[in-house]
Amino acid sequence: MARLLYRIGSTAYRRWPFFIAGWLLLAVIVGSLAAAFSKPMTDAFSIPGIPSEKAADIQQELFPESGDAFDDASVNIVVAAPEGHILSEPRYQTAIQQLIDQVPTLPQAGAENPGLVAPAAAPEGTPAAFSTLSDDGRIGTMTFEWDVDSPADLKVTSVDQLEELLTDTAEETGLVAEANGPGMAVMAPPGGTAELLGLGIALIVLVLTFGSLMAAGMPLLNAVFGVGLGMVGITAMTAVMDIGSSTPMLATMIGLAVGIDYTLFILARYRTELHHTDDRAHAAGIAVGTAGSAVVFAGLTVLIALSALAVVQIPFLTAMGLAAAATVLIAVLVALTLLPALLGLTKSKSFAGRVRKYNPKRDEHGRIHNNGVRWAQMLAKAPVAWVLGVVVLLGALAAPITQMYLAFPTDSTAPTDTTQRQASDLMTEAFGPGREGPLLVVVDGRDIANDDGRQAAFDEVVAWAAGQDDVASADLVATNAPLGEDGAPAGTGTGAMIQIVPSSGPDEPETLDLLEALRDGQGAIEDGTDTVVGVTGLTAITTDVSDRLNGALPIYLAVVIGLAFILLVLVFRSILVPLTATVGFLLSVLATLGATVAIFQEGAFGIFEGQPIVSFMPIFLIGVVFGLAMDYQVFLVTRMREAHVHGLPMHEAVVDGFRNSARVVVAAASIMIAVFSGFILEDDAIIKSMGFALAVSIVFDAFIVRMVLIPSVLYLLGDKAWWLPAWLDRILPNVDIEGESLERDSAPVHVGRDLDEDKQLAGV
Repeated sequence: MARLLYRIGSTAYRRWPFFIAGWLLLAVIVGSLAAAFSKPMTDAFSIPGIPSEKAADIQQELFPESGDAFDDASVNIVVAAPEGHILSEPRYQTAIQQLIDQVPTLPQAGAENPGLVAPAAAPEGTPAAFSTLSDDGRIGTMTFEWDVDSPADLKVTSVDQLEELLTDTAEETGLVAEANGPGMAVMAPPGGTAELLGLGIALIVLVLTFGSLMAAGMPLLNAVFGVGLGMVGITAMTAVMDIGSSTPMLATMIGLAVGIDYTLFILARYRTELHHTDDRAHAAGIAVGTAGSAVVFAGLTVLIALSALAVVQIPFLTAMGLAAAATVLIAVLVALTLLPALLGLTKSKSFAGRVRKYNPKRDEHGRIHNNGVRWAQMLAKAPVAWVLGVVVLLGALAAPITQMYLAFPTDSTAPTDTTQRQASDLMTEAFGPGREGPLLVVVDGRDIANDDGRQAAFDEVVAWAAGQDDVASADLVATNAPLGEDGAPAGTGTGAMIQIVPSSGPDEPETLDLLEALRDGQGAIEDGTDTVVGVTGLTAITTDVSDRLNGALPIYLAVVIGLAFILLVLVFRSILVPLTATVGFLLSVLATLGATVAIFQEGAFGIFEGQPIVSFMPIFLIGVVFGLAMDYQVFLVTRMREAHVHGLPMHEAVVDGFRNSARVVVAAASIMIAVFSGFILEDDAIIKSMGFALAVSIVFDAFIVRMVLIPSVLYLLGDKAWWLPAWLDRILPNVDIEGESLERDSAPVHVGRDLDEDKQLAGV
């Protein structure tokens, strides 16, 4: 592997115009495919085979005109009169009518929008346009539908203009006007404050690391190009698979972080190799052959972790994993080929724009004596104490995980300053919390021969549903009876839909207990009525998705950890080193989940408002954190193994690994933390929580596990850390990740007039 990568790196350096042109051509091709064949993204979290999906299929058979719950783009406008007033007062009726007239003029609302019209069954005394009105007449709701196929087609500007209209109405009339519903769930595309903040901090860290503006810009340029290509590729992927609207943001988050880090490691090694050779192409080849080998295997662990999400057979999670994995793959290829091409382009100016000189201190043997060496030597004085300290600290941080409550975000859990949350609070005040998360019971009566029998069966199912605990109301809302010439139903119909409004909110345990009770009693009511009954609706679907995610987690862990363990055994030619790496990962991910529960769910320290953890966070977080954790394990410990392979005992090999890698690992981890932390500023609850969790995970894994726990354990194990059964040693291929087969000084010396300048700029 090292020799192959050496040839790639040195060739890319010498033939830089072809490599740069090749990447640009690829970007044009992928962009053209995306422009020609891309489809809208989706927000569907459905999983074939779950009970709510089966019920939805029956609903589609009986009621073909009913749409998918995740394609619903309706908006609930909630209007409230001031305390002591009611909406039927003439001045408020005038204002409400003006609001009704203006909504169809909004972008994507549709000029002939049928919304905002009172249904025939509106309660007596309901003012015009209100479908529901509170008992005191102060709060009313009305609904309209955006003229789009699904919420994924909505534009941010459309929702913004609706919010402006509601704000103007409130300011001019004294009414409170808010909106929620699936038609308000629109996400701004990547490319905002989060990315700019992360890139800005990354630039500062890179300038401090290399002391050169030119060198600092190369990882950023590579990462931005790789992420840009990845985003265009994700857009093109919509032609062949459904992609969630939050997928580009998550792929951007991961792609930026690994793109900068992978380039950083190779560039740092290139600077080091300028100490050993006067041939820059040879130095680039060595850098790609050694650090590039670590990048390849680190990238493979991330690819395994993300791609393995397909094993759990959850379509939206599979799309997320594959999209993020594709972005990581691009980041690896860009680091291996585009970076050396840029070095070939800039040649002696690769480290230009110097802001400080690289002049490390050296010991009596001429070896660099930096903070990494000092830190490793400090750990060596009391490794047992450091191991115990890390275990106790991370164990304490993991404790809140026992209180973790998983759910999908709803309007009732949105931040209190959003119109969605304020509308939800008004609806809860007027109609109870269950109005936000109704359950839909679909009744199939096709096996019943006559209308009277079907009607009796439907009534019995309604009575059964109404008799459950935590039910505020259960009503027959529709049958599929054909309409006669007079427009009235001609018969009973073969199917019915019954809406159940719980007494509790959609994210409360009581609602989940109600769903379970309905499912448990489903068989008995089917036998008693000769019908087929299913429970669906958005609340039921998201609950089933959460259950499937929880059930898939053990399978996913087994696949990811098993494959990655085999890969690490191949890399380190050791059993104990991969084992300690895996145990360290488990500690860091448990601590991350515990901290996320404490800060994000329980609202500790008042940083975030308490809300449930999004259901797919644990499985996705485990995949990403495992991949990134193995990155640092590979980058740090391969330098230790490299020193050990070249004859150093374990104690000195650990110190040498920190001498050569600690500074770069700290810089890489700091950049990742900055990139992930920037996403905490996003409005979307999923992205916000994922940004927080990923940033915290890097703090725990890079700085506590990889730079404290792992070296301390290696000190305790000594040379036994590299133990490998003889039979396994014979059958394992030698991938030469340390570049042992490469001769650093074997290349001819090409002295040019700009060589001294190049070495001076590099600080050599």
